[in-house]
Amino acid sequence: MTSKQRFLAALDCEPLDRPPIWVMRQAGRYLPEYRALKEKYTFLEMVKSPELALEVTLQPLRRFNLDAAILFSDILVIPEALGQGYHFRDQGGIGMDYRLDSADQIAALDGSNICEKLSYVADALKLIDQEIGKEKMLLGFGGSPWTLATYMVEGGSSKNFDRIKELYYSDNALFESLMEKITLSLIEYFRMQARSGAQAIQIFDSWGGIISGTDYENASLKWIRRIIQELKDEIAIILYAKGTTPHLVRQANCGPKAIAIDWTIPIDEAADQLNSNVAIQGNLDPVLLNTTPEIVTREATKILHAMSNRPGHIFNLGHGILPTARIENMKALVDTVTQFKQHEHAIG
Repeated sequence: MTSKQRFLAALDCEPLDRPPIWVMRQAGRYLPEYRALKEKYTFLEMVKSPELALEVTLQPLRRFNLDAAILFSDILVIPEALGQGYHFRDQGGIGMDYRLDSADQIAALDGSNICEKLSYVADALKLIDQEIGKEKMLLGFGGSPWTLATYMVEGGSSKNFDRIKELYYSDNALFESLMEKITLSLIEYFRMQARSGAQAIQIFDSWGGIISGTDYENASLKWIRRIIQELKDEIAIILYAKGTTPHLVRQANCGPKAIAIDWTIPIDEAADQLNSNVAIQGNLDPVLLNTTPEIVTREATKILHAMSNRPGHIFNLGHGILPTARIENMKALVDTVTQFKQHEHAIG
C-alpha cells in the first residue's frame, strides 16, 4: 500500500495496520535547509515562486518517511488576491497593508479572477504533484473565512480580536458581506487546488476558539459548512479548528472527511463523540518536539494506543510545528508512528 493509498483509506475510515502521518506546517523553520533558503529569499518570494515552493514542500519528505506533502503557501494569499496585501512585522507577527474599518473598504475588495491572481499556487501544486507522483498524498489548504476575516479587520495579528468581534456584534450585515466575499473566493481557490493536483484540502480555523461559544456557529461554522457542502463531491476536506473542542459534533455535522483536533482533549474522548465514518487527525502537543526522543516516543505511543481500535486515525500534531522543534525528535516521532502496528497493539 502506498502512502497515498494509506491516507485515502484513513479518510474513508478503513482499518489499517498503522495510521498515516503528516505534520502541519511541515515545511517549517526547524530545518536547516529551509533556513538556508530563507537567507536568500523572503517568505513571500518563496510562496510566490512555484520552484521555491516546490523545494520547501519537498524538504521534510527528503528527511522523513511522511505519508503526505502539504503545499508550502500561506492562508493570507486570499486577502492579498482580494486587494489587501500582507507582510511580516519586524517585531513579529503578521501585518496587513491596511486595516478594513469601513463599508467602502469591504465593498472595494475584488473577488474576481481569483484563480488568475493565485496562479502561482496552481503552478506550485502541479510541480509538486509531478515530483511526488502516485506514492505520496498531496494536501492543499486555506484559512477559514472567520480566521481570514480576523486578520483583515484587525489589520494583522491580534491579542484581543476586539475589532472583528465589534464588527460581528455591532454591524452583522457588513460582517456577512465580508464573509460572503471571502467564502466565495475560497470555494474558487480550493477548486483550483483540486484541479492542480491536491487530493485533500485542510481548512484552518485557527482563531475559531476566540469567539463566544454561542456565536461560533454564525461567526465561523456556517461559512465552513457552506464551503464543505459546495466541494464535498469534488475533494476531501479536513477541518482543523483550534480551541473549539466543545463544537466537535457540530463540526463533524458539516460533512468533512476528517476532523483535526488540537492537543487540549484526549484523542479517544474526541473520537467517542464522533461517528465512526469521520476520520480523526491529531493530536501531539507541538511543544513535545522541543524535548527528547524518549519523551516524544512515549507520548506519541499513548496516542497510538488510544486510537488502536478506531479506524480512521491520521497521526499529526495538535497544531503547527514550531521553529524550535529538534530534528532528532521529529525523526523519533515518524519512526514511532511508521513502526507501530495496530493489530499488534489493539486493546480488545
